[in-house]
Amino acid sequence: MDTFFVEGARVWLRHKEQLLPSTVSSCDDSSLVLTTDYGKVFSLQKAELNRETVYPMHPSSVHGVEDMSTLAELHEAAIMHNLFLRYQKDNIYTNIGSILAAVNPYKQIAGLYDGTAVELYSKHQMGELPPHIFAVANECYRCLWKRHDSQCVLISGESGAGKTESTKLLLKFLSVMSQNSAGAPPSERTTRVEQALVQSSPIMEAFGNAKTVYNNNSSRFGKFIQLHFSQNGNIHGGCIIDCIL
Repeated sequence: MDTFFVEGARVWLRHKEQLLPSTVSSCDDSSLVLTTDYGKVFSLQKAELNRETVYPMHPSSVHGVEDMSTLAELHEAAIMHNLFLRYQKDNIYTNIGSILAAVNPYKQIAGLYDGTAVELYSKHQMGELPPHIFAVANECYRCLWKRHDSQCVLISGESGAGKTESTKLLLKFLSVMSQNSAGAPPSERTTRVEQALVQSSPIMEAFGNAKTVYNNNSSRFGKFIQLHFSQNGNIHGGCIIDCIL
């Protein structure tokens, strides 16, 4: 029997064409008992064991990673398992290279989006801090000046994934950066434009949202939000275009 079949070892179990993250509960010369992370128990005879049925889990999958492009095992089960590990610790954001994956926690997480978090992420480049929607917003804002080119953030996901809330958080961060932009003259340090953009969401939701099976406040339309920044780095205009209504 392979040496990795020791009690407590983390392995992948192939069952009905699916890979299940599992833990070795017990083993002897004739059988192996595995308990999956979903509570199911499998007892396998030695004759059934091979590298296609059960094989060891890589350490990157055992402990989880912040950037899934660094996972040694690139298959659907490893990706879902990594997201689940982080979700259990209230780490709802995970990077996939330059892409940010967000898992809706359906609850409030203290300190995740407060002013301290905004200030912290505004002072660091992407990758220096744990994955966060503010890191994406900050990178977008910085690239406006580094590349002198328009930036675009695409937010997609199924109903109830948190697309609308993610959009609000992006606008919140950019609004704060706009108001704190260095070199902006006092006449431009106004919150009217930022407030109009942020507070427009409830109005549009009143006309375009509906209750569905998965989401009590589901957006029934798509939005294209365009922001215009001055040379000083503050928002001086914008527009919202509805589509796919």
